[in-house]
Amino acid sequence: MRLDGLSLAYGSPYLFRLPPTFSEMRVRLEERVAERTRIAQDLHDTVLQGIISAAMQLDVAVDQLPTNSPAKLRLSHVLELMRRVMEEGRNAVRGLRSSNSDSDSDSDDLGQAFSRIPEDLGIEVHIGFRVVVLGSVRKLRPLIRDEVYLIGRELLVNAFRHSRASCIEVELEYAPERFRLVVRDDGCGIDPQVLRAGREGHWGLPGMRERAERIGARLRVWSRAGAGTEVLLSVPNSIAFESRMVEKLAGY
Repeated sequence: MRLDGLSLAYGSPYLFRLPPTFSEMRVRLEERVAERTRIAQDLHDTVLQGIISAAMQLDVAVDQLPTNSPAKLRLSHVLELMRRVMEEGRNAVRGLRSSNSDSDSDSDDLGQAFSRIPEDLGIEVHIGFRVVVLGSVRKLRPLIRDEVYLIGRELLVNAFRHSRASCIEVELEYAPERFRLVVRDDGCGIDPQVLRAGREGHWGLPGMRERAERIGARLRVWSRAGAGTEVLLSVPNSIAFESRMVEKLAGY
């Protein structure tokens, strides 16, 4: 078959490949939300509970050792390591559940949600941290909001734990043509190899790029050794926001 000088073959997998509709993205995102919830429950009920049980038994065993026992100090170090692993495990489960648990409360206010992250992680903030909101706040589609939150949360966790920054800033911009999230710090920067391929054994940047791509957003990273890092997530208006009619009905 020929059309306008082009030969088209029926059944070709390359024909009519269109970007996914929002309904299709919604189904995919809902599937991922359900999967995150399942994984969080599994982690809590198996791995985390197993570590907690083992740590409790080890704690009892350490208490029963003589004070001058050479093994007591070594086992105490192991116990402290297990406690750190438990705390990181709790944070991981909390992160997997955050988008669902927050959806029913005030998570529409991303500024407040991001402001709470240091407290949620148990991080004592001794550096400059602020969240800036630009433009008139509009209601993001719930599934887009969840993905934006999870990407921003990952960026902030990395910044607090690894950047050695003196200042970390989150910027939320509600512009007419797009929604933008910017996370920047004045820390040590990201190694170029990690920037390209990610850190071995970590989800990190590759995972965030894939997450952004799946919702039709763009993720860009600027970083230089000793000059800090800036990450920009940009979501087009047509994908990011509820329709104006829905916003009016909701009171926005």
